[in-house]
Amino acid sequence: MLHSRMLLYLDEVARAGSIRRAADRLGIAASSINRQILALEVEFGVQLFERLPRRMRLTVAGELLIVHIRKTLSDHAVLRSRFIDLQGQRRGLVRIATMGGLANTLMPPLVSWMRVNHPYVKLIIRAMPLDGLVSAMINAEADLGLGYQLPSDPKLRVLARTVSRIGAVMAPGHPLALQRAGASVALADCLGYPMVIPDRSITIGAFLAEAFERSMIGLETIAETNSVELLKRSVTLGETIAFLSEIETEVETRRGELVFLPLRDAGLQHQELRLVARRTAPLDPTQSRVAEELRRMLVAAEVKA
Repeated sequence: MLHSRMLLYLDEVARAGSIRRAADRLGIAASSINRQILALEVEFGVQLFERLPRRMRLTVAGELLIVHIRKTLSDHAVLRSRFIDLQGQRRGLVRIATMGGLANTLMPPLVSWMRVNHPYVKLIIRAMPLDGLVSAMINAEADLGLGYQLPSDPKLRVLARTVSRIGAVMAPGHPLALQRAGASVALADCLGYPMVIPDRSITIGAFLAEAFERSMIGLETIAETNSVELLKRSVTLGETIAFLSEIETEVETRRGELVFLPLRDAGLQHQELRLVARRTAPLDPTQSRVAEELRRMLVAAEVKA
């Protein structure tokens, strides 16, 4: 790709917010990156970065350029994949943007399915927060997006959707699990027990924060985190309660390691899970097969209300 190194340099500086950090990540001299940025600014006649005391920040012109760069890099990755296809070394590339909890639950079965059914297809799976997922889809950094509470966007089309119950999660020997076995619970039932809760960067964390504020419920919170794995691991080690989606705990509940008690509070009963693609970018045959398998998995996981 013409000027591919320059595009990579600019993209890394934008992500790192610093020429020196970008240089360290790329393993090249900072002066080399700086020279290329200065030369490009002279060529275009615009300033691409604001040079602040501790970081580099994109200007409006820089924002326009970085959108073009990321689309170009994405197109280049697809082109390289097709060249490899022509050589018979691989038959496809599928990039998936998803959320941390789903990366740990739905993605391993997908990887296993791909290995058996499409061994020459390469999957690139990135776990990210909601805003990062939407940005990755719109900026053509991913072919498929899978996440909770994805906002409606004219640039995205919904390929499949389902709902997953929200519930209190605890160890099998927890007093609440023994009292309410097989039943639903309210937030008020969880009072008096120490809690490990998801923070607001996780969609369920934002739901819970709003619910607690509305009901003016006081919490005995011992930890707050954006790690779904930490939430699950914490409740297995003591008499703590966490709150998660049923899909995210399906493996552990099936093994008997965790108990999931669905919440019955209004507004906290379900999360919608969507599989999306870009509206203006038709899926190739390989991507379509992966999307169909993900759609099948969502149907299998659907809550029967």
